[in-house]
Amino acid sequence: MPARRIEIAVDESVDGWIARVTVTAESHTSHIVRVSRAELHRYGGGEVGKLLRRSFEFLLDREPNTQILREFDVSAIERYFPEYAAAMRR
Repeated sequence: MPARRIEIAVDESVDGWIARVTVTAESHTSHIVRVSRAELHRYGGGEVGKLLRRSFEFLLDREPNTQILREFDVSAIERYFPEYAAAMRR
């Protein structure tokens, strides 16, 4: 498995946060991810950057970075992977 690097830049928005996530693995990809305050609470609270890092590690364990949506709300992960919420709360 190739080494992977996840870089995250988070900005606060009116109803939560917007993050720019760059993943370097087999190739280089960029993603825009929105996290609402309710989603942060639902997935275990804490820091947005840590939630996003865990979320991308979760995704990369299941699919290549080139298959991850380029723009999405963090709750969209749960639609594709029902075990996501439980994994984030652990």
